[in-house]
Amino acid sequence: MKKIIKLLSLSICIAIMGLLLVGCSKKTTEEINFLNYGENIDKESVKEFEKEYGIKVNIETFDDMETMYQKVSSGGVKYDVILISDALMPRMIEKNLIKELDKENIPNISQMDKEYLNLEIDPGNKYSVPYMFGTIGIIYNKDVVTEEVDSWDILWDEKYKNKIFMFDTYRDTMGATLKKLGYSLNSTNPKEIKEAKELLLSQRKLVDPIYGVDNGTTMIPAGESDINMIWSGEGLNLQDENPNLVYVVPKEGANFWIDSLCIPHNAKNIEGAEKFINFVSDKKSALRIADEIGYTTPNKEARLEQPEEVRNNPNAYMPKEIMDRCEIYVDFSKDIKRLYDEAWVNIKSNN
Repeated sequence: MKKIIKLLSLSICIAIMGLLLVGCSKKTTEEINFLNYGENIDKESVKEFEKEYGIKVNIETFDDMETMYQKVSSGGVKYDVILISDALMPRMIEKNLIKELDKENIPNISQMDKEYLNLEIDPGNKYSVPYMFGTIGIIYNKDVVTEEVDSWDILWDEKYKNKIFMFDTYRDTMGATLKKLGYSLNSTNPKEIKEAKELLLSQRKLVDPIYGVDNGTTMIPAGESDINMIWSGEGLNLQDENPNLVYVVPKEGANFWIDSLCIPHNAKNIEGAEKFINFVSDKKSALRIADEIGYTTPNKEARLEQPEEVRNNPNAYMPKEIMDRCEIYVDFSKDIKRLYDEAWVNIKSNN
């Protein structure tokens, strides 16, 4: 009997040890799901965050903000951190698609420059933390374009026929045209929208290929184009890499955009999301991310650490007189969007 009890006790001990070993062999890793606009973060910052907090970051990317909106609003996939553009922020707040932030858990928001806080898109930054900002402007080859470039007008100069590149996005291309005409890039006036359409139709004979998006960043260094519409991050990177290329924000003003980090209403790991947003908002991370992807950082402490030619570049960190002429996109009503859609279809289809 004692032998049976001993054997039974031994079996139980072995079983318990086995369970303990199995438990030890399974490394439980916390996770967050991050929905990001393209490759808009550097890998090293993600690795450091994962190492420091033991939280794995699963990154999914999108290339259009409306796609992001559909993903989040459908609720099919739950995300913990999402990157949102300025234009969509008010809509997502109104639709209760993002959570109000607990600022006590994101203290690094204090490192942000006040210029990029408390904007109309999210008064008091109740729902968002600024992540990156920039503009849309012009990049040109100064070896070919020898006159001063300070206006959107250059994109209609017949001297550069078939060497002009325009964006294949109606907000950007029509927005730049409206600014050239002296109007708001958020115009809701049908006459102004029509005038912009007619001006773009008149430009069609100068533009070949007609429109594009990312291919502009390869065309101009290859000499396939001489004047491009371009986002500031890509423009400043190309300028840094190619001494013959120059990026400028036109004097009429341009689109100023700011992308922010938010937590969706149905996030599963709110604590992990707060840690991640706070981590990438720190000076060290913000500096590295800005250096990697080329866009300007709203973190005032990180900016002070940037090279002088970056932090004092007026086409990166714009002076007030240029900034005052720039505008954030607003989210159009369906009726106004229909006016732009109809104009854009006409522009793209007209020969």
